[in-house]
Amino acid sequence: MRSVSYLLRQIVTAALTANAIRPSRNPRLSIPTFAAGWLTTELAPHLLALTATDTAVQTARGKAGLAGKTLAAASVAGLGYTLYESTKVRNVVEDALVDGLGLDYVEQLDAAPTPAELATPWRKLVNPFRMRDERVRVDRDIPFTQYGARGHLDIYRGVDGPASGAPVLLQVHGGGWTIGRKDQQGIPLMQHLAAKGWVCVSINYRLAPRDAFPAQIIDVKSAIAWIKEHIAEYGGDPGYLAITGGSAGGHLSALAALTPNDPAYQPGFEDADTSIDVAVPHYGVYDFAGVTDLPEAKLLRDHFLSTRIVQRPYQDAREVYEAATPILRVTPDAPDFFVIHGRTDTLVPVGHARHFVAKLREESKRSVVYAELPGAQHAFDIFPSVRSAHVVRAVDRYLHWHWNTTRAAHRAEVSLGT
Repeated sequence: MRSVSYLLRQIVTAALTANAIRPSRNPRLSIPTFAAGWLTTELAPHLLALTATDTAVQTARGKAGLAGKTLAAASVAGLGYTLYESTKVRNVVEDALVDGLGLDYVEQLDAAPTPAELATPWRKLVNPFRMRDERVRVDRDIPFTQYGARGHLDIYRGVDGPASGAPVLLQVHGGGWTIGRKDQQGIPLMQHLAAKGWVCVSINYRLAPRDAFPAQIIDVKSAIAWIKEHIAEYGGDPGYLAITGGSAGGHLSALAALTPNDPAYQPGFEDADTSIDVAVPHYGVYDFAGVTDLPEAKLLRDHFLSTRIVQRPYQDAREVYEAATPILRVTPDAPDFFVIHGRTDTLVPVGHARHFVAKLREESKRSVVYAELPGAQHAFDIFPSVRSAHVVRAVDRYLHWHWNTTRAAHRAEVSLGT
């Protein structure tokens, strides 16, 4: 019986590993393919260790048959390859920064990253679901709109400060515009930056289908307006705001960055400043209207957005869909962007990011950095992993580069003015 159980475990592990390396592209299987692939890829070291240990124990007990050991060997090899791809992200993100900003971008950092800072923090990844950081305090459930819990935000900052003038990051959660909370996503990045002196704000917003789009982007704009009015009370600089988010949050953060002060998305607060200095969307939906050659974008529009999010067919509300499409909102005045996407994403295929980045590079006068991560599924950054650790630190370097160059440019303007 035990040998049968061992064999079944290895069959399951081998199937998970195969799906992680080469996921199905069938849109009907996108959700289960994602769920299994996401956990397998980001927990590859743990699954590899469990598989090897299980095989050693069962072999010692004489309970491991040839079929099971063969599958285990294949899984270990596949998981090793997956782990190798995760470690390669360190070079991928650094090459993206150099390509987008230039070889000398590190000169604009407070200090060049040391080899220890660039190395994989294996010790911290032993328990990836422990995400508390003693260096960071969180002020929770601060209201910014009148919509109850959906209008609350959390603020992350260092336990000893900052006193004033710290750069600010706004985190917008994903969840298909229908689920999700402010305390579920972006935690590793916010804790990392808060520990280094940033003020990070994570928001809830109204969800569909109870509240149809554009309620979601209106709430993001409301949060931006609140931050600019109140963040100084928490040590933040209201004159500098970065925005990030994943999936639906990637869509909303990109859209917010590209629609500063748009009165259509600011009902009742049309005069508020909702401009963004820099955006770092992760695996976002950038073709909301299905205007590219991506068949999956049209499927998303016609079979999900029209029924649950916008709740109106594309033919009847074309202007709503197109206004909500980041690709169509790019102008020469777009802020700086660092776009991050997984190459094996099955929920939001990488074509969204490629089209969006191409449009930004064609139109925008500002910097555009793009990191396409090999072997990465959707939501790779939810908890600390080998891949997300390297991405978090790359975003750290990028945002500090942007913050420092922005301050330097402001000082130069002041100097010329005097």
